[in-house]
Amino acid sequence: MTLSISNGMRSWFAVYTATNHEKSVAQHFRMKEIETFLPLYSVTKRWKNRTKVKVEVPLFAGYVFVRIGPSEKLRVIEVPMVYSIVGTRGSPTALPDAEIESLRAGLGSREAHPFPYAKVGNRVRIRSGPLAGWEGIVVRTYGGLSVVLTIEMLQKSVAVHVEADELEPCPNACTAA
Repeated sequence: MTLSISNGMRSWFAVYTATNHEKSVAQHFRMKEIETFLPLYSVTKRWKNRTKVKVEVPLFAGYVFVRIGPSEKLRVIEVPMVYSIVGTRGSPTALPDAEIESLRAGLGSREAHPFPYAKVGNRVRIRSGPLAGWEGIVVRTYGGLSVVLTIEMLQKSVAVHVEADELEPCPNACTAA
């Protein structure tokens, strides 16, 4: 489901940025007092000197989410390293507020990591917790179960760790949350 930017209310949008600049773009948005959401996950990196360091990297590489009104498009585009606001036919397309709020709540309490964009597999619905109602494809990762959740507009997916009792089968007629 997508929304137009025509109403006067603030909506969530995906902003396409230069890869590896998501954190600085999000910082610019905060300095401009633009509400932002940049989901991160932890990875352990090994430097050339064999030092191991834990770093936070974006869950959706190349994207930052912003909540703006119709008149704020220019304020977003003028931030360095921002390429565009994601949309169709040159017009920004809003993401459902419930989808972003659910992601904000659910990713804060669960282990998640990027996953290749997937469209095939056993579809399930998460039936409890902050991500309740989200539908995705169940996969085995790191010795446990994960559900691959996809944001179709970005063609990006993330795998979220779940327990088997939190899932219910989703009939073929289901649509993505």
